[in-house]
Formats: sequence, C-alpha cells, structure tokens
Amino acid sequence: MQFIDLQAQYRAYRDEMDAAMGAVVESARFINGPQVRELEEKLAAYVGVGHAVGMSSGTDALLAVLMAWGIGPGDEVICPAFTFIATAEVVALAGAKPIFVDVEPRTLNLDPELLDAAITPRTRAVIPVSLYGQCADFPAINAVAERHGLPVLEDACQSFGAMQGGRRSCGLTTAAATSFFPAKPLGCYGDGGMCFTNDGALAERLRVIREHGQTARYRHAVVGLNARLDTLQAAVLLVKIAHFDDEVAARQRVARRYIEGLSGAVEMPPIREGDQSIYAQFTVRVSDRERVIQRLTEKGVPTAVHYPLPLHRQPVFTGLEGGAASDEVLPVASRAAREVLSLPMHPFLTEAEQDEVIAALKEAVREG
Repeated sequence: MQFIDLQAQYRAYRDEMDAAMGAVVESARFINGPQVRELEEKLAAYVGVGHAVGMSSGTDALLAVLMAWGIGPGDEVICPAFTFIATAEVVALAGAKPIFVDVEPRTLNLDPELLDAAITPRTRAVIPVSLYGQCADFPAINAVAERHGLPVLEDACQSFGAMQGGRRSCGLTTAAATSFFPAKPLGCYGDGGMCFTNDGALAERLRVIREHGQTARYRHAVVGLNARLDTLQAAVLLVKIAHFDDEVAARQRVARRYIEGLSGAVEMPPIREGDQSIYAQFTVRVSDRERVIQRLTEKGVPTAVHYPLPLHRQPVFTGLEGGAASDEVLPVASRAAREVLSLPMHPFLTEAEQDEVIAALKEAVREG
C-alpha cells in the first residue's frame, strides 16, 4: 500500500503525460516555454482571479510575495505556530520576524480570535495556512486584517482545489501561494509553485522578481530570485489539471469513507459548513501516537506525521521572543504536534485498501 500512489496516477495518464513531456523536449524550450503561460491562464481562470504567476516552488512563491510587498528588516509577519516551516522560513529569509499565533483547537488553522492581540505597529502582513487542505477562516481573518490595513497572504501550498463559501482557495485573500510538489493534490514531477492575485501591479512585480529582478534583458530594477517555473513542470501540470475535477471527487469519496469508518474511534478535524477540503492529507489525532504507528506499520499501513514539532520549538526559531519555552503560550499547536497522524490519502486508493487502514487503526486504538 502506498501513502500517496504517484505511480498509479502516472499509469492512468501515461500517454498524455509522455506526449506532453516529449513535446517540451522536442522544442528544447525548457525555460519560459509557452506551456508556462498557458498554465498560468488556466489556473487563474480555475481559481477565479485575474493573475497567476508561475514560480519554482511554493516556498519561492511565498517569498516572492513578501519581497513584492517590500517586507524586510524591522517588520513582523504573523504566522500560525503549527504548520510546515516554509511559512515562517520565508519571513526570516525576507529579513523580517515571524510572530507565531496559536491555531484553532479543532481545525488546527490560525485562530482568528487571537489575531488582534498579536498585531503590533511593526506588523506588515498575515500568512494563514490552509492546513491539510481546508481553508483557514478567511472571512474572520480578512476582517481583522482589514481593520489594521494589513494584506493577507494565503499559504495555499496544501489547499489548491479547496473551496470556501463558493470560492476557491488561492482566490480568498490579497494574494496566495501554492505548491506543486509531487505529493500535493495538484503536483508536478519536481518542484513548482504559483502565486495568485487580483492585483495587476503585484503580479507584474512578481514576474520581475522571479526573473532576477529583470525588467528588460540585463536590466535589473530590484534584487530578485531565480524562481521560474520550468516548462516541463508546466506541461505535466497541464495534463493533470485536465483530470483534476475527477481527482477532487475521488478525494471526497475517500474522505467520506474514512469519516464514516473512523467515526467514534479517533478525533478528526471537522470541515466547517460551506467549506470543501481538498484533503491534501487525511489527518487524525491519537494519543500514544508512536505505539499506534508501530501497530499500523506491522500491518503494512504507511503513515506520516504532519508535523511533529511546532514552529516555535524549531531550533532555528528558539532564539525568538517566546521561543522554546512558549508551549504554555501556544498550547493547541503544542498538543497537536504530539497527536496528529496522517493516513494514506490519494485519488487511487481502493476501498479494499481503505478498509485495511480503518480496521488496523481501530484495532490499534482499542489496544491502547
């Protein structure tokens, strides 16, 4: 059993994928080929925003937005305490200071009720994460940010394809960044990412930044990045986006069977009314996690932990104010890091495989 079965996906689209990649190789337009612009246009239309700008990774997409906003030394950017390090890493790379805010007890997304208290005169932006594929509470977060005149950058690296109130993730805030890492719901065959916005001026700055700050050949207006999306990756994504709606529906079916089969056995993050998660991960919470993992491993069920250490306890950030000793200040994130456990989740997971996972997990929990 595979945790994420990329081989099955490739076999399903093999002929289309081979033809798309072969066309790029034949053309030898590996950088800035026409597939990049085609993908940007298709994904902007899919999300429902005016502009999409391809990037070399989700991390670079997040960083490029902060750079385009002029965020740097002396500034603060608010991030959730429980997520992958890239969310806060890009703040530090920009020269600013990440300010960690606790997450909601059930969804594990940034808690809007704690946002006001975290904002200071130095705050320049908020980066909520749409964790595990469910959008953060953007109506509440946007309302607080608007009162303080702050832009909101959705870290949508796990949530491309999710919905909130009839609108798609990546189109809910001032700007958004997503990742096309192979394991993502829409993944390429290497690293890749994209920025989304309705702000035309911001989109143009992002295009300049991703090309070494270049406004014309060998004319560099700002310090930028080497952050272009490869043409080969764009070609892969063009094949996958044509099948994406079917994969979204399959993910929903898999999630429903998990929810029905595991109800009452383990705690599962709820999906808010009006939301549709893309289930980048199907993550449950268990006590005695190491024992449960061992039992599942013995039965051939792969698992993963997203994430075992909250950001405020990462060694690189323990020098910040409220660092390693701040579990009492950030109790929800600290507890989540001890309990979360991700199960196999992908559109090609069979019902028989799911039944194995459900039975093994319920047995492991009962033994505890």
